[in-house]
Amino acid sequence: MRISLPFPRPARLVAVLSAALLAGSPALAAESRALPDLLTQPAQANLRATQSLQLAVGRAGSRLVSVGERGLVLLSDDGGHSWRQAASVPVSVALTQVHFVSDKLGWAVGHSGVVLASRDGGETWMRQLDGRQAAKIVADAARELAAAGGEAAARHLREAEGLVQDGPDKPLLGVFFADASHGWVVGAYGLALATADGGKSWQSLMPRIPNAGGKHLYAVHHQAGSLLLAGEQGVLFRSTDGGASFRKLATPYAGTFFGALPVGANGLLAYGLRGNVWRSLDAGASWSRIELAQPVTLTAALTLADGAVLLADESGRLQRSDAGVTRFAPLAAPSRAGLTGMVQSADGALVVSGPRGPGRIEPATLTAEAKQ
Repeated sequence: MRISLPFPRPARLVAVLSAALLAGSPALAAESRALPDLLTQPAQANLRATQSLQLAVGRAGSRLVSVGERGLVLLSDDGGHSWRQAASVPVSVALTQVHFVSDKLGWAVGHSGVVLASRDGGETWMRQLDGRQAAKIVADAARELAAAGGEAAARHLREAEGLVQDGPDKPLLGVFFADASHGWVVGAYGLALATADGGKSWQSLMPRIPNAGGKHLYAVHHQAGSLLLAGEQGVLFRSTDGGASFRKLATPYAGTFFGALPVGANGLLAYGLRGNVWRSLDAGASWSRIELAQPVTLTAALTLADGAVLLADESGRLQRSDAGVTRFAPLAAPSRAGLTGMVQSADGALVVSGPRGPGRIEPATLTAEAKQ
């Protein structure tokens, strides 16, 4: 890579990182050797699709949509009891995240900088963006900034031109749409883009984010006009003007955050490596750590319908917060090692994604604490 970084990248089994970190999988190793072909090759029908590596799961109304390796998209219309493969996906790259704004309209992102959109609840998908196009958008924005001068602008231009030369090898890792028009995607080496027309066109956010060194951005979340980005080396960036500008939130943790959630009116919850969970009550001005029973890396978080927050770690253990999100207790739910994502179905069950496909955890288990 052409972008130098002060610290090594964290290597772990959460498959939202990069093609290099997933090279242990034969399918994904093959992907890294043939990126251009997989961008044009539709996902193939697979009799074992429901047992394939799935990296994220979301809701499209009452339907559940799971995405994963080789462009495999799975759909469930019965709360996660049964799954079937989507009819048409135009790429065979790994898909890392999915988000729907209605029962019909949604987006997925993945390796090679791909952004896909669906207008029929995940049955069929069309490609809106790939890594080549994203690199050109970033480079064009950097050239405009460099024309105004300044050392930072010149450095950003060098990095952006490196993205163009590298080709479509940078994965997108997070996606969030506030409505049918306004959305954001983030990814490796600080990739960050926004759309105001439902993905027809995209603009680079990178010059607006004070992300020195191009740290990986793993997640993006939008709520009540506030945009929150989470990434490696303890970085959190927040925008209160729809992404026109960002400020870096000072955090006491130097390790990776894999996600962050709003909690209450002004609260934030950030989670990541080695069981680190940090809570802010004042929009990120100050932070306190929430201690967990074991220092196991946290892979996903979810705000449940009743307001409690659920955390999942890479061993598959689930922990539920109290009403004030001040402490967490382990649940008696069955463990699913390598859990990568989760969502609550319409009937209250928890639906998760992981190395062996999607799975369902019954509603009653979500309130039952394990014996200590």
